[in-house]
Amino acid sequence: MLRFFVLFVVLLMSLFSAEMFTWSQTHVILPFTSFLADISGWLMRLADEDVQTSGKIIRSLSTGFAVSIEPGCNGVEAVIILFAAIFAFPAPLKHKLVGFVLGFLAIQGLNLIRIISLFYLGQWSHTWFEWFHLYLWQALIILDALVVWLIWLRYLPKKPALQAETA
Repeated sequence: MLRFFVLFVVLLMSLFSAEMFTWSQTHVILPFTSFLADISGWLMRLADEDVQTSGKIIRSLSTGFAVSIEPGCNGVEAVIILFAAIFAFPAPLKHKLVGFVLGFLAIQGLNLIRIISLFYLGQWSHTWFEWFHLYLWQALIILDALVVWLIWLRYLPKKPALQAETA
């Protein structure tokens, strides 16, 4: 348990530090965030042609309302927490990779729902937009990482029981 905790903290500190570097922001985080905006816009345009994306901004053409997906709103922090938890836990690499990929997809799937709901909520009520953005969705995305990790733990192969040696 101590090994897990130490490795988890080291991975968290390392990954959060790496995320803050200008190079990481420029070449990884911002392109990924723009990609999220494009996917969100594409999904919304399936039912609403009034949506336009540009970089990390999603805008309503008729109302002019726009949201900008900023750092902290792209799900990267939750993915970092999940990565640290999965890769700090003693398990076969194959299971870690599968768990991380599925977890990444789960977190980003929920994050797409978050982005889309906030876009439409913001057009309806700025007060509710702020409350959902700052309190509800922030907590749900982090909770998603925890739930994914707990489900991943549940499906890890069981270690074989130690058998007593017969003399």
